[in-house]
Amino acid sequence: MMAAAWTVYLKELVDALRDRRTLLMVVLSSVAMGPLVLVLVSQLVGGIEKRAEARVIVMQGMAHAPSLRNFLERQTYTVQAAPPDYEQRLKDSKLGDPVLVVPADFETLLARGEAPTVELVSSAANQRAQTGLGGVQRLLRGFNQEQAMLRLAARGVAPSALEALRVEERDLADPATRAAQLGTMVPFFVLMAVLYGALNAALDTTAGERERGSLEPLLMSPAPRAALVLGKWGAVASVSMLIAVLSCLSFLPGQWLLRSEALAAMFRFGIDEALAFIALLLPLAGALAALLMAIAIRCKSFKEAQANATVVVLAFSLLPMITIFNQEGTAPWHLWVPALAQTTLMGRVLRGEVLAASDILPSLAVCVLLAAAAGAFVARTLRSAALK
Repeated sequence: MMAAAWTVYLKELVDALRDRRTLLMVVLSSVAMGPLVLVLVSQLVGGIEKRAEARVIVMQGMAHAPSLRNFLERQTYTVQAAPPDYEQRLKDSKLGDPVLVVPADFETLLARGEAPTVELVSSAANQRAQTGLGGVQRLLRGFNQEQAMLRLAARGVAPSALEALRVEERDLADPATRAAQLGTMVPFFVLMAVLYGALNAALDTTAGERERGSLEPLLMSPAPRAALVLGKWGAVASVSMLIAVLSCLSFLPGQWLLRSEALAAMFRFGIDEALAFIALLLPLAGALAALLMAIAIRCKSFKEAQANATVVVLAFSLLPMITIFNQEGTAPWHLWVPALAQTTLMGRVLRGEVLAASDILPSLAVCVLLAAAAGAFVARTLRSAALK
């Protein structure tokens, strides 16, 4: 039986690799997607860093507030006049900084001890301007604090008398944990690479062959049905595992494309992490191959199989998002759900945690049982007389 399974495996693997157009699209989408996302994130972070380094404040009516302008310049900020049509430019996202609008009576109210009202104009649809709001608000709070201290000092009151306590922040997250927050997208992309790597091969070796009429001659061979299923499953799983390996390894040179030095320093994904990812994904690739074959074997055409496999694609796309929306930490049942378990474990790898056997065994056991059950279903379906 093993000789027959090996023969079927080589035949299916050659068929899968012969469809070069589909294979090329899967490889490009799976392998190139990770580095492409890294480049886009790098450009976004680089743009934010560039605007932060510029230290520019855009003001309307800056001639009315010399004291405020003096404070800003002492903080090493450059004050620029807002364009006349700043509101329209903010709406059109052509102006990348929020505009601080100062009233004409700013200094008069300030001298009388009253609080002048300033406007900080932005647009929620303008992401560039939104990122600069926090910095301007911190500067205005600093100006408020300085003016309050000057007023207290003029009345002979020590500013420290108003400080009932002092707050010091302490972050318990180590550098590896903070860096892992940036790498949360890596598990999702490699997981999708495994899924789409197995999808086309699984559908083509079952529903595709049935539609082309090449499955019946194969069933007429003396090879046992278990050997046919084992060979087909091995070929599909091999293609999926190959895509998983290429996807994980693609993030290694992809880091060279990071334009932001801070981003490159935070993003930790080396060969050790890549090998750990591959080890976690291999059982899932085998389970996915068997599950997709079980879904497609009952279909009469490739399109029908694609429609039925949409449920699996949707489930495996949504399950990893539980780790994003869950604010209560990892629950024990997360390690028993395919895709979610691998995402959770890969997140621990990125944080530098050591994976115990008790963490890996649940996901491994579920993948083995799922592959065995789906493979048995495919073999039973091939034995049935309904397959004609």
